[in-house]
Amino acid sequence: MTDAVLFDVDGTLVDTNYLHATTWWQAFRQYGHTVPMGRIHRAIGMGSDKLLDHLLPDGRDRGDDDAIRSAHTALYAQFWSRLAPFDGAADLLRACAGRGRRVVLASSAAVPELKALRAALDADDAIDEATSASEVGQSKPAPDLVELALERAGVPAERAVFVGDTRWDVEAAERAGMRCVCVLTGGWSREELQKAGAAAVYDDPRALLADLDASPLA
Repeated sequence: MTDAVLFDVDGTLVDTNYLHATTWWQAFRQYGHTVPMGRIHRAIGMGSDKLLDHLLPDGRDRGDDDAIRSAHTALYAQFWSRLAPFDGAADLLRACAGRGRRVVLASSAAVPELKALRAALDADDAIDEATSASEVGQSKPAPDLVELALERAGVPAERAVFVGDTRWDVEAAERAGMRCVCVLTGGWSREELQKAGAAAVYDDPRALLADLDASPLA
């Protein structure tokens, strides 16, 4: 039985992955790095501590890293008031809460960004806890964030499920000893997510909601 459901937010509940890809691309260009958009998209879901090392050359001037992160934050913040949840996202959170599940947002966003994401979701009545980037040592695919969310849920790993949209979510959940259910809204294919180890894959939050009582979240 599942007692808690932990949700990734970006790309899973709110339609942000391609906004992040575009604004990282712009931030990199400001500091002399041209990184193909496709490579950036595949790194979305990692925290910025992992993403820069994954995408930029080892021999770069790391003195620019904080400035690149700040540029991305400033560019992305222009979209905060226009962020949109995926169809069924808020209903899914409320359905989980209505069935007695603890609902925790396992977000690696900074606090101001998380506030904008929660405003877009408009489902605070169904959310028990949330995490933010400043609270963990390492971001996904390290398990720190998922483990913190699990701690806040107050249940053992075998009685919780993580819901995400990328390979990085699956890897982080696995390292925390949890199953991961994925949605396709982040731009990863069903085959990729299944190969990574997802327990189940759904088209979007609405499809997961429709199958909720037969899914691993039941």
